[in-house]
Amino acid sequence: MNVKYLPVLVLLAGAAAGGWLAASSAAENTGAEKIELYGGKSGKVPFPHRRHQEKLVDCNICHAVFPQQPGSIEKFKTDGKLKQKYVMNKLCTTCHRERKKAGEPSGPTTCSTCHIKD
Repeated sequence: MNVKYLPVLVLLAGAAAGGWLAASSAAENTGAEKIELYGGKSGKVPFPHRRHQEKLVDCNICHAVFPQQPGSIEKFKTDGKLKQKYVMNKLCTTCHRERKKAGEPSGPTTCSTCHIKD
């Protein structure tokens, strides 16, 4: 074996192992099947979490905006770190509309479809 390629092989092997570990951890960290999100004055939002995980695969699509912790959306809004309606407008309805436009199955695109007032 040519020694000059050894660092590249070590790097590739490490990346492959890291990818396997990350995939393994993601599979184990499925979170709740369904959760209830804080929806402000418009009411709570029942959220099919597991279904979104299966469709999106990459948790960071949503969790780059808020942490993977219960109550994080409400806390971020209260602390002024997340603008009102940001999650709904920039993540939820945008994705649903893009999927619908592409002819793919999609979720709701209107506020009253998701938000439930007590």
